[in-house]
Amino acid sequence: MENNLERIADRYEMVYDLHTHTTYSHGKGSVEDNVRQAFNQNMEFVAISDHGPGHLFYGINRNDLSNLRNDVEKMNVKYPKMSVKMSVEANIIKDGNGLDIRPEEFEEFDFVIAGYHYGLFGCSCVRNWLWNKGLKWGEDALRQANTQMVINALRQNDISILTHPGDKGPFDIKAIAEVCAETDTLMEINTWHGHLTEEEIKIAAQVAEVEFIISSDAHTPDRVGDFKEGIERAVRAGLDLKRIVNIREKEEG
Repeated sequence: MENNLERIADRYEMVYDLHTHTTYSHGKGSVEDNVRQAFNQNMEFVAISDHGPGHLFYGINRNDLSNLRNDVEKMNVKYPKMSVKMSVEANIIKDGNGLDIRPEEFEEFDFVIAGYHYGLFGCSCVRNWLWNKGLKWGEDALRQANTQMVINALRQNDISILTHPGDKGPFDIKAIAEVCAETDTLMEINTWHGHLTEEEIKIAAQVAEVEFIISSDAHTPDRVGDFKEGIERAVRAGLDLKRIVNIREKEEG
């Protein structure tokens, strides 16, 4: 079975990776390190999507946004055969517009992706961390609150990708998938975090209009473009691979 999954994955290539990190937040490599790795894999484009500025430990400094933009534009000159995008992995919270980036800051980025993380105020961080460690009391109420927090963020913002849905706490994946379809938001199959899980993919796929994307969530340059395990997970879940927007079958010969 596993060998068959590997053979299926080997028939595909990744067209673009929209979730990669650099030293501007929690990553270990430079913008060019990530771009070079994507270029060597013949991708059409790659995005730098460092953690949102509200994260207490490794969010991007708002003062660095102009420097990041300059680095991205330099890469577009140096690597003219591919396109380099500047994004941000915003953090989902309960307050304001539901993200740790303000509405007026959206224009700083080519597009915005977002996900739930620990390390912020106003997002039940401690309660979700305890749940993840096995303290499941109040699980139903926590699931409902987490789900509503994500839904609010999706409906109030133009979010291109919901990153690693289901990670770090209990969430109602079916309800979130329905709103992703409503808001034209891609659901991520993340090869680093393991979410969407196989079971979560099955649940989300029940919503016919939802589309998926595989991301490396690379924090080191060598992981940029890591996608095959995501295909294998999708196949095990029975997902039609045509619903994954950033892979394609290799041309024969």
